[in-house]
Amino acid sequence: MPTIPREPGFDSTLAVLREGFPFIWNRCQRHQSDVFQTRLMGQKTICLHGTEAARLFYDPDRFIRAGAVPRRIQTTLMGQDAIQTLDEGQHQRRKRLFMDLMTPERVGYLLDLLAEDWELSAREWEQQEEVELFPAAQDMLCRAACAWVGMPLGEDEVRERARDFGRMVDAFGGVGARHNRGKRARRRAEAWVRAHVKDVRSGRAEVPAGSPAEAFIWFEDGEDELLSPQMVAVELINLLRPIVAIATYITFGAKALAEHPPYRQLLQRDDHYAHLFAQEVRRDFPFGPFTGARVKEDFTWQGYRFPKGTLTLIDIYGTNHDPRLWEDPDTFWPERFANREPTPFDMLPQGGGDYLSGHRCAGEWITLSVIKQAMNFLARRLRYEVPPQDLSYDLTRMPTLPQSGFIMRNVQLLAPEREAPVAAVAGCPFHH
Repeated sequence: MPTIPREPGFDSTLAVLREGFPFIWNRCQRHQSDVFQTRLMGQKTICLHGTEAARLFYDPDRFIRAGAVPRRIQTTLMGQDAIQTLDEGQHQRRKRLFMDLMTPERVGYLLDLLAEDWELSAREWEQQEEVELFPAAQDMLCRAACAWVGMPLGEDEVRERARDFGRMVDAFGGVGARHNRGKRARRRAEAWVRAHVKDVRSGRAEVPAGSPAEAFIWFEDGEDELLSPQMVAVELINLLRPIVAIATYITFGAKALAEHPPYRQLLQRDDHYAHLFAQEVRRDFPFGPFTGARVKEDFTWQGYRFPKGTLTLIDIYGTNHDPRLWEDPDTFWPERFANREPTPFDMLPQGGGDYLSGHRCAGEWITLSVIKQAMNFLARRLRYEVPPQDLSYDLTRMPTLPQSGFIMRNVQLLAPEREAPVAAVAGCPFHH
């Protein structure tokens, strides 16, 4: 039986922090293998890359999530005992609840809320000398997400709630102060939701009929028992936080529009082009580097032995940039999707496999729809200048973002029937 290629050295944790997103892909190229083993935080870890590896990784008969998510990630990004850490029947019952919220009608309601917010925000931006798109998009998404979920949110709370959701995401790859900010943000958000759950259940507050909040507050988790207020808080935040995180994709999409003005014209002329553009934003720009699971029972794959309990990571970023799967993968090129829809295993920005039986993100349709709406609004409804700024992003930082957050100046809202001209780019020094 062949031996899985082994990364030299005792532990690769520092190398992950130094290299960031390309860590697994760099070593797969070095070992000329889509599988290698190393140690991370002292644990034996198998790293996988590519389509066939993703097909293996997202097989629920081979891998489980229990024990795979480090406590430091649970206490910041996703919450303790959240759906991402569950398996089999318990996972499927709760996943179905999430999926029931993703109907076209419900997604359409969220888009309607956002459409109104884009209009109102743009009118405010017209009165400002310059606007930083990333925090502005966070605020819009937070406001709309809370209304969609059914969580009360005063206008004076929007910025701080949005920042807290952003801090949870930012803590993913952070240590020290970044990690601690994420923990504090999660504690504040969980306390906020818990208090509302208790008020609704005691009759002191109401929840919108048919809302996600109502569904979770009164959900019985297979044992005729309601979820605890804490668990409702964890899972409602797992709806709110990812929607606010779409601000990252919107900011990267604005960067792509500024760097490639012809795409703005294509968005103006072709209603379908926003789909191609949004898919390429999700494929090309970095969001999550990898995700993990544990081997359910001993098995052999391609001659390699996978022992029970072994931590295993699938390479998200590298698979999305593999030249065997994507022609000229480091070039932003939406037309690659004109005659190709991604399979569940060759494009993994929000996981792979089956939605119901596996751990593919239930909100993927929301993410794609929100990006499409945002790109059409930027291309068709806004005139703005892009002043000189640093739009580079650092792949060693997880998560990452254009350095400037994307600054717009002299914003003007155009009438719906008018085509927006190409944005002026005043000598912007773009970097990759």
